[in-house]
Amino acid sequence: MAGSSYGNFFQITTWGESHGKGLGVVVDGCPAGLSLCEEDIQKFLDRRKPGQNRFSTPRKEDDTVEILSGIFEGKTTGTPISMLVYNKTQRSADYSEIAQYYRPGHADYTFDMKYGFRDYRGGGRSSGRETIGRVAAGAIASKILDQLGIRLTSYTRSIGPVEISPEHFDISQINQNLLNMPDSQAAQKASDYLDECRKSGDSSGGVVECIVEHMIPGLGDPVFEKLSSNLAKSMFSIGAVKSFELGDGLAASRAKGSENNDTFVRTADGIQKSTNHSGGTLGGISDGSDLIFRVGIKPTPSISVPQKTVTRSGEELEVQVKGRHDPVIVPRAVVVVESMAAITLVNALFSNMYSTMDGVTRFYR
Repeated sequence: MAGSSYGNFFQITTWGESHGKGLGVVVDGCPAGLSLCEEDIQKFLDRRKPGQNRFSTPRKEDDTVEILSGIFEGKTTGTPISMLVYNKTQRSADYSEIAQYYRPGHADYTFDMKYGFRDYRGGGRSSGRETIGRVAAGAIASKILDQLGIRLTSYTRSIGPVEISPEHFDISQINQNLLNMPDSQAAQKASDYLDECRKSGDSSGGVVECIVEHMIPGLGDPVFEKLSSNLAKSMFSIGAVKSFELGDGLAASRAKGSENNDTFVRTADGIQKSTNHSGGTLGGISDGSDLIFRVGIKPTPSISVPQKTVTRSGEELEVQVKGRHDPVIVPRAVVVVESMAAITLVNALFSNMYSTMDGVTRFYR
């Protein structure tokens, strides 16, 4: 299977299956001398691990990380960093009956068409547990960005029909409710909505928003390696993501040029934009303003509502998917979105280091 690596200057390769012995990631390109320990990684993994509340899968996993290489005396060595998380509570028998039919909304059919074979235990490589490796790598990328003063804030913007309100926006609330919403009133309404979904055996989707503050201007290249296009690729590589919006997103298509253009002004801190409809990039290159984007995440496809499907031989049948599943994956996806953004930004930063001769000569002289 190709396609398990992302990035070039800061590259990650994830491996493992949801019901295999474990999952992990190899991070190549991390500079030597970065202070790093397992606790730094664990903080991020704890934000995505299952079984923490009634809105996540009841599968209980500690998701404890082990760093196998690339660290010596508390600092990175510049060599590949390999990290591992063991699976401990696999219940593969829950999935044995799906070996012969295709679950609606899952990758069962497409895996069969591509490989003629699939790991049906929870989805294998297409399972949400694959994101463990992304989050572990994202913790390292975030620590690199922190050294440069770049800060990422991600949260649940909406769940189903319930969206946060600008009037009630409060970042301190993100970690104070089960849904990672910066709006306590919206969080309560969304919780009620999800309880209804759970009772009916259904699920919900939603939107994750990410804001990157203190951005460095000049990241990204103007054609195929735009920062915006690389962000879109990294977000769409997350299994459940169905849409990506930067800045005003689709609203820009309904605006006039006079409404959508961000004018420039001179301030005490230099040249800045007076507005940020573009979401922090111009021509695919960061402009120094906040990077703001949103990703739409589909409802969890594993639901107990009866659904029609077919077997591998084409026989029609009605199924109710069994196993342990999240009624909504949006809250746990928040840290995954943040991690992939951090990885994309670090890759762009490292790529940018040789974009001018002045930069090269400053480094080598």
